[in-house]
Amino acid sequence: MIIINLDVMMAKRKISLNELSDAVGITLANLSILKNNKAKAIRFSTLEALCRALDCKVEDIIEFRED
Repeated sequence: MIIINLDVMMAKRKISLNELSDAVGITLANLSILKNNKAKAIRFSTLEALCRALDCKVEDIIEFRED
């Protein structure tokens, strides 16, 4: 199972959903879907923008767990 740890990284960086939305250029609705692990896909450009805004690596945001 793929887990999106966006909420964890946001808490570590002390950034709100509104601030991240502005920094990345993604709607609050789409960020919320990612944050709540409801997304079916993510674009590489979105992932790159998130990593830049949160100053982190891909593996800090996306995690693989065995079912």
